[in-house]
Amino acid sequence: MENLGTIIILAIIVFAVIIFIRCFRIVPQAHVFVIERLGSFKTEWETGFHVLVPFIDRIASRVSLKEKVVDFKPQPVITKDNVTMQIDTVVFYQITDAKQYTYGVERPLAAIENLSATTLRNIIGELELDATLTSRDVINTKITAILDQATDRWGIKVNRVELKNILPPREIQDAMEKQMKAERERREKILQAEGDKKSQILVAEGEKESQILRAQAKKESQILEAEAEKQAMILRADAVREQKVLEATGEAQAIELVQQALADSLVKLSQANPSEKVIQLKSLEAFAKAADGKSTKIIIPSEIQGLAGLAAGLKGIVDNDSVKQ
Repeated sequence: MENLGTIIILAIIVFAVIIFIRCFRIVPQAHVFVIERLGSFKTEWETGFHVLVPFIDRIASRVSLKEKVVDFKPQPVITKDNVTMQIDTVVFYQITDAKQYTYGVERPLAAIENLSATTLRNIIGELELDATLTSRDVINTKITAILDQATDRWGIKVNRVELKNILPPREIQDAMEKQMKAERERREKILQAEGDKKSQILVAEGEKESQILRAQAKKESQILEAEAEKQAMILRADAVREQKVLEATGEAQAIELVQQALADSLVKLSQANPSEKVIQLKSLEAFAKAADGKSTKIIIPSEIQGLAGLAAGLKGIVDNDSVKQ
């Protein structure tokens, strides 16, 4: 009996130690513990060390405050133009109120999934197929705002909703591919036509500029030739003028020299005081030079007429002697 009593005491002590140890709780970072006392909400434990009253308090839920990502399966939706397609969404959410999250809704993820599906159907039902495919940002913004407002009373903050895939029916995809192919071919033809047009324009502009350049070159060549001819004529005229000036200058200098020589001879003759016979002889020489000229009439001064007769007589005698010989 003593052994049995000892075992019971030891069991009680161990149980008490376990209970005592379990009364101490440490809440990790980014977590909140919801505490109930006798089945009703008591408090929220945040990060740190806490003591739990045994048999009275209990941890109702352990809530993580980290942002979570949930990928919902594709949902069938119908567009405004009656095209059925499959769209799957990705929701980024975060728990902001642990109490409301614990007591606000049962199965909160299922509630968010159903809410996102119904909201997505309402939004897509107002859009046509083409608008649905090109309005992802608009759809994401609308569904995010609606979900965030609806889940606020559950202690959940919806940060972002993304449309992951939009899958129209296969026949629609084939039609879209054909349309896209036709559009690409049309753009290709337009680009090719524009390229040919630009090429022809460039060729025409090049030919035009070439003709203009040739005309300008020809014009400049003619101008240069005219300028050269003008310069040549000016140079020839200057040469002729300078030649005439030089000739006139030479003749003037020659006349001046002759006059100077004549003046010098008269001075010397005057200084020599020649006799009358010498003067008559010089007059005869001058008369001979005058007779050799081209004049048809000669006026003979009276002073040298006697000498002229004498000279004529002497000339006759000389001519007779030449004939006899």
